[in-house]
Amino acid sequence: MTSSSSPSQDTRRLAQDYPDGLRADALMEEDVAWSHEIDGERDGDQFDRSERAALRRVAGLSTELEDVTEVEYRQLRLERVVLVGVWTSGTAQDADNSLAELAALAETAGALVLDGVIQRRDKPDAATYIGSGKALELRDIVLESGADTVICDGELSPGQLIQLEDVVKVKVIDRTALILDIFAQHAKSREGKAQVALAQMQYMLPRLRGWGQSLSRQMGGGRGGLATRGPGETKIETDRRRIREKMAKMRREIADMKTGREIKRQERRRNKVPSVAIAGYTNAGKSSLLNRLTGAGVLVENALFATLDPTVRRAETPGGRLYTLADTVGFVRHLPHHLVEAFRSTMEEVGDSDLILHVVDGSHPAPEEQLAAVREVIRDVGATDVPEIVVINKADAADPLVLQRLLRVEKRSIAVSARTGQGIDELLALLDNDLPRPSVEIEALVPYTHGKLVARAHNEGEVLSEEHTAEGTLLKVRVHEELAADLAPYVPAPAA
Repeated sequence: MTSSSSPSQDTRRLAQDYPDGLRADALMEEDVAWSHEIDGERDGDQFDRSERAALRRVAGLSTELEDVTEVEYRQLRLERVVLVGVWTSGTAQDADNSLAELAALAETAGALVLDGVIQRRDKPDAATYIGSGKALELRDIVLESGADTVICDGELSPGQLIQLEDVVKVKVIDRTALILDIFAQHAKSREGKAQVALAQMQYMLPRLRGWGQSLSRQMGGGRGGLATRGPGETKIETDRRRIREKMAKMRREIADMKTGREIKRQERRRNKVPSVAIAGYTNAGKSSLLNRLTGAGVLVENALFATLDPTVRRAETPGGRLYTLADTVGFVRHLPHHLVEAFRSTMEEVGDSDLILHVVDGSHPAPEEQLAAVREVIRDVGATDVPEIVVINKADAADPLVLQRLLRVEKRSIAVSARTGQGIDELLALLDNDLPRPSVEIEALVPYTHGKLVARAHNEGEVLSEEHTAEGTLLKVRVHEELAADLAPYVPAPAA
């Protein structure tokens, strides 16, 4: 039931709390421009960055004395949006943070946020999400601001979308559609594009609408005749059937791509190479940490979901042990279940890893909520048994009291800054200590004619000591059972 109190009591405007230009910055405090001189050595080549931000001139399209330039797509069609949320639980600050995150998502998608309002309710209205009275007030805000889109901070049912659009008279989308749009913009690889397309079709299927001839029935049925015998199926039913067929085809393609990823994982397991997965909230600094640890050159940008495609790089601990480091897709509160299902093959990198580096933004207003949201998705993909190290990133920009609180609450945690390098050496030492170690310790005198065994000991095991003698290479190593059996013939006999 809609509250009968005044709009000033029930509707909280973000514009009062976040002045122009700072709505999205509430979640992205470290707003520092990337430069080659300062960040090039750390982040490597940023090819995607120049493509995404550049103005590209199209030759031969001049009209009289003016040149026509092609600008980046999202800059061509900046939608003017009003945000609306329903505050059902938690504090007022929690509700403001949630809408500020929605503003950051909208700006990442290429929209211009004009205003944001929050309605206090026990639960969202089943018809119009915010109630009929508040929907009319929202229509007045839309008219006053000149917005052309309303974005709701939640997943709306098809009926809620239709009825709210009928009242406000502009396009209405929900949080899920917004995230899917961002993913569609940023997906680069074939697998990433296929996963996003599947998630979009899953979302679209129950929300198809029909009018006019879309609701008319095809002539069909019977064995011919002048007027045919059956009612046939409507155009919208035909569209749904085609979408289901496309979804089935997309699932088969993703399953084939999953096979290739699984073969690579089996190869790493066969070679006994430990794997580490970087997981965390979007914009927590996962790609920056990967660049700092491996020099991967992955795109780094102060935006939500800047990188979607997983990146796996080979790395080495300070002790010389090889391992793989995988950067995974960022998580967010209320991550659409369509995306969790579509990206399951990618998220399995987390479940199959030997160690998780859980990156959290130490400068975020509510880092504990980030931790909880990511761990919920980790549970969904069945990775609760994998050891975890909480990496509190952006320590150089975080409140020292917040860092102390997180380090006290999270027993296995460390504060670092991927930007300045603070705490990276300590993180590498902690990672080296927590990676699984080979189970067999052996000392062998390997002849120089069997150098491949020495190379395998370095690649697959942990070399404790190495000495070159007249008879061969004296190794003291910790290796797995298979390599230990190959080294067994060269174990020196015990002294009499």
